[in-house]
Amino acid sequence: MRTFSPWALLPPIYSVFTAVGLWVVYFVAVRNEKITHLNSQYRKRNGSLYPPYISVAGNFPPASCLFSEVMNLAAFMGFIIAVLRYLQLKSSAVNPCLNVISLLLFSLGSFGMTLVGNYQLFGEEMVHNLGALMTFGLGTLFCWVQSYLTLKANLKDEGMKVSIIRFLLSGSITVCMILYFSLMSQRLHMDASRSQWALVMFFLVFISTFAVEFRHNRFAIVCKDDLSETFSEVYEADSL
Repeated sequence: MRTFSPWALLPPIYSVFTAVGLWVVYFVAVRNEKITHLNSQYRKRNGSLYPPYISVAGNFPPASCLFSEVMNLAAFMGFIIAVLRYLQLKSSAVNPCLNVISLLLFSLGSFGMTLVGNYQLFGEEMVHNLGALMTFGLGTLFCWVQSYLTLKANLKDEGMKVSIIRFLLSGSITVCMILYFSLMSQRLHMDASRSQWALVMFFLVFISTFAVEFRHNRFAIVCKDDLSETFSEVYEADSL
């Protein structure tokens, strides 16, 4: 009977809970009449409703409280997944420099997520937009680097199939980001907000695909104590 590591559940659980959290923020903002529905036609003259950008949905309480929690937890757990992915590829023959760069990209992107969650758009616009740029920009680069590393590492001879999916997702994320900034510059706010939501959902799907490789490995924290020093380390156990 074939078994798989329970660590394989971490990426999809992360993606599902983050997506659910963001949609809860959206529906709370809609219910409180702060933003319009994604399927509606935004007209600025029709009142005080704002277009349904993710940051705008998370700008007003009580949705802002939920938004901060979701973004902080997503940043922390996403960083954990990135570290585990780094450790997994570290033992392979993949380019070590790119592996480190990939971890740095996601680490900085995770920090950007905390800025987005803790500094609301209308209160600290400059800091918030810096965090958004870090999250989207570095997150997109992370996806492309990971797609390449997947192909080169070819873990368990699954690299080709998985990399095709990741390259397609990376392309979709890139197209959505280009559309987002292009449409926003033209003040087509409804289409821009839909592109932003699609971008985030594609990115969460990308993260969930790490379950394919994680099912082959177990990770553990080891603490060693001797007369000279005491230290802890995270390591990747033997493949299943």
